[in-house]
Amino acid sequence: MAEPETSAEREPVTITDRRRIDPTTGTVREGEQVQAPPQEQPAPEEGSPLAAAETQVVELTEDLQRVTAEYANFRKRVDRDRAGVVEAAKAAVLAQLLPVVDDLGRARGHGDLESSPLKSVADKLQQVLDEQGIAAFGEPGESFDPQLHEAVQHTGEGDVSVISAVYRQGYRFGERILRTAMVVVEDVPGTEPVDQGPSSDGPGPQQETVGEQSDDQ
Repeated sequence: MAEPETSAEREPVTITDRRRIDPTTGTVREGEQVQAPPQEQPAPEEGSPLAAAETQVVELTEDLQRVTAEYANFRKRVDRDRAGVVEAAKAAVLAQLLPVVDDLGRARGHGDLESSPLKSVADKLQQVLDEQGIAAFGEPGESFDPQLHEAVQHTGEGDVSVISAVYRQGYRFGERILRTAMVVVEDVPGTEPVDQGPSSDGPGPQQETVGEQSDDQ
């Protein structure tokens, strides 16, 4: 009778888990993929059809890149020109409203606008101008700038030219000058005055008083 085999004499049992779903993580198992090393392609011989084709591909790629860059510059230029046309159209319309602003400003300066039904119209018009970025300039004491101010009278014998009176305020729209200011210039001795800069407010009492004097003249 044969003796039973002991645990040491038994062959080890190997268990291979071939389940596609990992019971621990619940993810799908993927078999190991052995990637073959890339094989180096021999360089095409000079003058061969393959070399000519590769040269043509390089040239066509450079042409495509150049055309793409030119088209991008063209689009930018068109957008810039379109924006300039829109700004010019806005400036032309806003410039037509300035005489109305002057009339309403004179009425406000004389105290006739507060009790008038046009007060709400004047306030709405001023609000529109403010929203569009219209800025007024031309105040007594500012330095005289021939590009911004139109001198109707020049007095004094000093070294510094300043504005002594304003007949009509000027307005700018962004970098565009909608209308120059009509002023009286006086040459005074001394240093350059501190430029107060353009005012964003509407026509003030000083401008209206001077403007009324201009009408009387």
